[in-house]
Amino acid sequence: MTKNTQPTGGLHKIGAVSSLSGVPTPTLRVWEMRYETFLPYKTESKHRLFTDDDVLKATLLKRLTEQGHGISNIAKLSTTDLNNLLQQHQETNQRKARTDLQGQSVSVAVIGLALAARIESKKFTLSFNNQAIRITDIFSNLTQALLAKFQKESQILIVHTNSLDAGVQVDIHRLADISEALQVIVLYNFGQEPIIESMKRSGMIVRREPISDSDLADLIDSLRVVDTESSAARLTSGTLIPARKYDDIELMRVAGISTNVLCECPKHVAEIITLLASFEQYSRECLNKSTEDAHLHSYLSTVSGSARALFESALEMVAKHEGIDLQAMLKNSN
Repeated sequence: MTKNTQPTGGLHKIGAVSSLSGVPTPTLRVWEMRYETFLPYKTESKHRLFTDDDVLKATLLKRLTEQGHGISNIAKLSTTDLNNLLQQHQETNQRKARTDLQGQSVSVAVIGLALAARIESKKFTLSFNNQAIRITDIFSNLTQALLAKFQKESQILIVHTNSLDAGVQVDIHRLADISEALQVIVLYNFGQEPIIESMKRSGMIVRREPISDSDLADLIDSLRVVDTESSAARLTSGTLIPARKYDDIELMRVAGISTNVLCECPKHVAEIITLLASFEQYSRECLNKSTEDAHLHSYLSTVSGSARALFESALEMVAKHEGIDLQAMLKNSN
């Protein structure tokens, strides 16, 4: 973008950039004049306006300079390069501390520059209980993300959209398939209730803005497998809870199948999964209703989600034992 080119997306005065990024206004002016870090758009009345990308860049530069990087060395790097540099710095610190956080870290792809800047902020990192969170890709909007190629595999896809309608719902589902993310969190400002309920039933977490940093951190944390001492568990503590494999209708079909022996295990396991999935969703719904109980419901969600995923594996084991081709049966019944 040149100084005279009309930019797209959100535009901010320098005071707003300072407030969002935490960088003092005088420092932003120095970075702009001395290093040409930003090329603000100038209106006819000579007001300088900054883009969402400038907000994200200022946030990343603040984090990196606090960690010892000289501003002259990083001032002209792109937001992608700055984010990669921040990740490298975090990984180096983890190795120095001999803390095995890599297996417990959460990789996230973010749609929305302001949302990415917020997650990259030191304030959000503190609200995430010092657990590692790595942003792998950042896109300004759904259209850009659908046309782009994801650089790395992400466990969680977090999308911010102003309006949530049928078209946006289709785009988010397409993006979830492309990214192969295990879980999807959608934050919206305005939405249609039938669309919201449909997305929730598909396994996505859907929340209306504004949502606090601590609540967003709890949502992300609720997607992680709870600690367990069971050596037989097939889920590793700290990793991400897989999304639902079977919806309620499919589980009803499983519960109604006949077996060759006097065993009702498929029915019972399917019913347990349905109950656990319902309680998992209920706990997530409660996360934002009470700040005092948020951590409790986050824990309950991880417990029920972990158990649900384990019972899904158990259902497949039972089906195999009974000689039931589960996938073929569900496919033929659709």
